[in-house]
Amino acid sequence: MPKAKKSGKRKKFDYNQDRKKLMKQSIKKCNPRIENKQIRNAWDDKKSMARNLQEMGLAFDPNRTLPLKKTSLLGKKDKVTKDPVGIVTKPYVINQLQEEADRPEIDSKTLSSDLIEYAQYMVREHLDDFKAMAMDEKNYYQDTPKQIKRKINEYKRCHPEHYSAFVTSLADPQPDPQPTVQ
Repeated sequence: MPKAKKSGKRKKFDYNQDRKKLMKQSIKKCNPRIENKQIRNAWDDKKSMARNLQEMGLAFDPNRTLPLKKTSLLGKKDKVTKDPVGIVTKPYVINQLQEEADRPEIDSKTLSSDLIEYAQYMVREHLDDFKAMAMDEKNYYQDTPKQIKRKINEYKRCHPEHYSAFVTSLADPQPDPQPTVQ
């Protein structure tokens, strides 16, 4: 098999390359960014991953953390193996993680104004007859009845108070005031 053409060529030092910058880039690649803010703040680069997590009270290896019953093949003794529990020096990390997990998740999904108008038009014209909605002339994208139903349900889920106000306005049309006769 032929050799690469320049493989035997002597390596030359590149004076135009910033070695300090290269080293920083390689360190950044090797040590990826920790996404969790609480863990990132408590992390010590001089310690190993296992030691850092142990000090925070988190498990590095769940097989060592949880007790396991090992049965022998002869069935004589059951041994419970458990790794010695380390001292948690940074308990505030667990507390912050627990607080973050306990916070309710905020649903920030919204729909475009065009989709809201489309759903309102279909409900206004056809109420809950999805087959009639599919044959409506305003159904430009030729949605099937199930697709239209899914879009209306999405509108109900994302904007529940807006949808309920819209439905009540459909149910109770405001009567016109009677003109007074003079």
